[in-house]
Order: sequence, then C-alpha cells, then structure tokens
Amino acid sequence: MTPQPNPQAGAAVKAADRAHVFHSWSAQDLIDPLAVAGAEGSRFWDYDGKRYLDFTSGLVYTNIGYQHPKVVAAIQEQAAKLTTFAPAFAVEARSEAARLIAERTPGDLDKIFFTNGGADAVEHALRMARLHTGRPKALSAYRSYHGGTQQAVNLTGDPRRWASDGAAAGVVHFWAPFLYRSRFYAETEEQECARALEHLETTIAFEGPATIAAIVLETIPGTAGIMVPPPGYLAGVREICDKYGIVFVLDEVMAGFGRTGEWFAADLFDVVPDLMTFAKGVNSGYVPLGGVAISGAIAETFGKRPYPGGLTYSGHPLACAAAVATINVMAEEGVVENAARLGAQVLEPELRALAERHPSVGEVRGVGMFWALELVKDGETREPLVAYNAAGEANAPMAAFAAAAKKQGVWPFVNMNRTHVVPPCNVSEAELKEGLAALDVALSVADEYTR
Repeated sequence: MTPQPNPQAGAAVKAADRAHVFHSWSAQDLIDPLAVAGAEGSRFWDYDGKRYLDFTSGLVYTNIGYQHPKVVAAIQEQAAKLTTFAPAFAVEARSEAARLIAERTPGDLDKIFFTNGGADAVEHALRMARLHTGRPKALSAYRSYHGGTQQAVNLTGDPRRWASDGAAAGVVHFWAPFLYRSRFYAETEEQECARALEHLETTIAFEGPATIAAIVLETIPGTAGIMVPPPGYLAGVREICDKYGIVFVLDEVMAGFGRTGEWFAADLFDVVPDLMTFAKGVNSGYVPLGGVAISGAIAETFGKRPYPGGLTYSGHPLACAAAVATINVMAEEGVVENAARLGAQVLEPELRALAERHPSVGEVRGVGMFWALELVKDGETREPLVAYNAAGEANAPMAAFAAAAKKQGVWPFVNMNRTHVVPPCNVSEAELKEGLAALDVALSVADEYTR
C-alpha cells in the first residue's frame, strides 16, 4: 500500500492524543508520540507519508506483521457470527484456539486458561502456583519484565518495579546467568551456569524451601536484554524445582509463538515447566489475548476445587478467532521456520559484522527474530553507553542513536543501553538487510560517544 500524505489529519490525531490520551510509562508533558496513519506487513507510516520498517514488531507482538489478510478476515467473520460471549460457555473459536495452543505447548501443558494479556497471565499463573502448593513466596530474576499489574510488576526485576514495590508482594529476586555482565565472576558459560544454579539453590535454602511456591523466569528475557540462558541452566532450574516441590513457571509472553525460531523458546532447551504464560504473538496482537498453559498436576488441583479467579473477557471470541487464524497462518506459511532460517543465516552473521565495525557494540546475542546489541562506551571495560536507568541528558547517546535509526527509516526498540532487533517473524530477507543497513548508519552516531 502506498500511503497518501495528509498532514492536516495527522495534526488532528496528534492534537486529540495530546489533549486526552494518558500514555503508559511516560511523563505526559515530555513525550511526542508519532501519529500513525497505517501499517502493512513489516512497515508502518505517518501522515506525512514517511514509511518505517518496524524493528520492534509493535511491542514484540506483531509476529506475522500488520494487517495480515487472513487474520483480518477471520476477525470480520467471527464478528458477523458471534462477536462476544461469556467465558462460562463452550464457544467454537475459544475451543479451537485452546486446542491449537495445547498442540504446540511442551509436555502435558494441555489446559489453557485465557486472559486479556501477558501481565494478567502472570498474575494468574502465580495465583495457581500458590494455591497448588499452599506456599506464599515467589522467586524471580533481577533482569526481567513480567508485566505492569501489581503482582507482575513486583515480579519484574527492572526499574519499572521500583515505584510499585512496597516489599509486601512475597517476591524475592535473584541473579540469573548473563556472562557478559556476570555477577558470579565467571569466565565461561559453564562456570556461569553452575554458579548461577548454586546461587539460586542457596537463595532457596536461606528463604526456606517450604515457603516458596514458584520460580518465575522468562525463558529468554525480553526487554531486559535478550540474554539466552547457557546450556543446562533451565534444566537445572527444573531439577531444583522438582527437588523442593516448587512450581516452575516460564514466561513466554515475548519469546513464544515463533519469535525464537521455535513455537516456544522452551523447545530450544528441551525443558517443560509446570505453568507457561503466553500472549503477544498468539494472535499477533490483533485483539488482546493472553493465557496460562497448565500442567496435568496443577489442573488436577482444581478438578473438584473451584479455581478462584476469572475475567469477564476470558477467551473472547474475536481474540480467539484471531489466534486460530494466526496459528494456522504461521503453520501454512512457515513463519516459525522463516524466523529460524533468517536468524541463523542473516541476522546473526550480519549483526556480528556490525559489531566488528562499530566500537559501540559490546556484545551481540539472540536467536531467531530475537536479538539484542549491547551498546558500550568502552569495549575493554564494558562500561555501558548510558548508565543503568538513565534519563534526560544522561540518556543522550541512546536518544541520538534512536533518532538516527528513525531518520534512516527504521523504528528501533531501544531500552537502557541496548537496541533490540525484533522484526516480524515473517520479515523478508530484503527487509532485514535494509533494516540492518539503517542500523549500520545509526551505530556510527553511537560510536561518537565511545572512547
């Protein structure tokens, strides 16, 4: 689609937004949101007709890109047939979505509880774990993000937690493995894995194993930096959970549904959790949907005992119809395989080549369509390009990098001292190379802040 410029309409949209829309995670008077006129595939455009290649996939959820005709048609057909219905009834779209998801989840995660998004999926997963075990505490990693609702944001390990953390949520944080910035003085992945597992088990011992209901981990942390865990780590966490009767919860909200080149990132590590949360890519974000995939043992806990939780829009027919269409599109069009192939053959080698050319790139890491560049001021000391949780003038180097990328026609995903490369999973090779060329230019701007 060729966008037709209409600056006057864009100005009206922007004025209404600034007058009435309260934006998340923002100081309202300091933001300048772009007015978006449309989107298709891997691109979107503004009212001036400027097109951007979306290297953020929205918020890492448009795994099949924008406006896929088969998913749009499925939503339209469902709206004509049955727009909405209460969650206590059996509805075709809901049943089929659950079946298709359960077919793809690892192990016996065959029961699906639908939510409206990822944060409330995490809320309900933790509630299930606590009720199943009768224990109060949960453990989660410092470098993590699990959502903005009360329990989920307390599980979160990044600074977005701080304003809401009253230390009463029953959450204990620990260090997960990340060799580039190791907390364990490790020199190899093997050391990092072993020491991280020892640290976790020690934390459990000092907190009291009988008080811990769940360990909640992103299979591969997303906004925290896409740190792929070392071989053996998730299997080791599984063993620790089994040893102490702790529920193992994997958060696949961002990593799931093809993002890593597998249906779920857990498949990369041959590990099966007791509960697994999902959202985002399940229907490419076309209609809000999330959920918890539940193991047989935990489902059995609520076989004769009512589960004390629910949502008015659980399994909403429009959202579930979108999920059915999305999963079928991904299977028919080889979207998961495309993510794996282009990740290995294009993204990884091209990103590593960027790192060789640019002193601002300290590390490249990722898999599939799920990559991050760690930006540094000094490659030898690994000093970050900006300080942890930098804002305002202190964040100027990252702001300059982001502005340069946008000028080149790529919308980047920038968080702290990282840029994430997370395009739609069905992106073309030509689009990937176009975006990488734009990042090459933008990284030259970041290089100006190195020493």
